[in-house]
Amino acid sequence: MPLPIVRTVADLRSQVAAWRKAGETVGMVPTMGALHAGHLSLVTLAKTKAVRVVASVFVNPTQFAPHEDFDAYPRDEAKDAGLLESAGCDLLFAPSVAEMYAPGFSTTVTVSGVSEPLDGAARPGHFAGVATVVSKLLLQCGPDIAVFGEKDY
Repeated sequence: MPLPIVRTVADLRSQVAAWRKAGETVGMVPTMGALHAGHLSLVTLAKTKAVRVVASVFVNPTQFAPHEDFDAYPRDEAKDAGLLESAGCDLLFAPSVAEMYAPGFSTTVTVSGVSEPLDGAARPGHFAGVATVVSKLLLQCGPDIAVFGEKDY
């Protein structure tokens, strides 16, 4: 059976609730897609810590600076889903921008201090975009654990 893909928060929460009702723990691996071996190692690690693993693939427009090309970010959902399935992922959450950011959305998470030097100086708003979307994903999924990789420079 191919990897199940859900696109709405309601469907994500419904599946997580069913797993919880069965007494299963849930891990989450948030990504922006364009998956590689590093991402898959995170899924493998999550699988050792939780019975079920949800991976998200969401290219987040709020973390792109005006001079960066959001539209050019690589996207291949079928390839990503196949890789996730081979790594033991149980569910792919692939929401639309509209699902993540409803019209009139205005709540953000700001990380002061650490977000100002280095990457933050060249990419204003980047860290607020990342912090906001990660907060949203964690609240939407409600995992027992989340697994993150290191930023590649």
